[in-house]
Amino acid sequence: NTGDYSASTNTGYRSASTNTGYRSASTNTGDRSASTVDGKDSIAIAWGRNSKAKGSKGCYLVLAEYNENGDIINAKMEYVDGKKIKDGIFYKLVDGKFEEVKDE
Repeated sequence: NTGDYSASTNTGYRSASTNTGYRSASTNTGDRSASTVDGKDSIAIAWGRNSKAKGSKGCYLVLAEYNENGDIINAKMEYVDGKKIKDGIFYKLVDGKFEEVKDE
């Protein structure tokens, strides 16, 4: 999806949701999926097991972490500042912390 104030939503195993508009949202709820945003003040939400999210500087990432039974054990949001959370890098939530995703 592209366009300011727009939304891209997807669900499904190994699926992807991408949005490039200013103040937009990309949401994905499928396991092993990806959510990406590239517009200032946008948000990428990856809410499936083993999912990942990335955004450009000025965006927010929201991730969840699950236990082996499929229960949510952690959920966090971070701001892409270019330092702590890097621009254009996929992250997942591991032990309650944002962790860079290595090539999969």
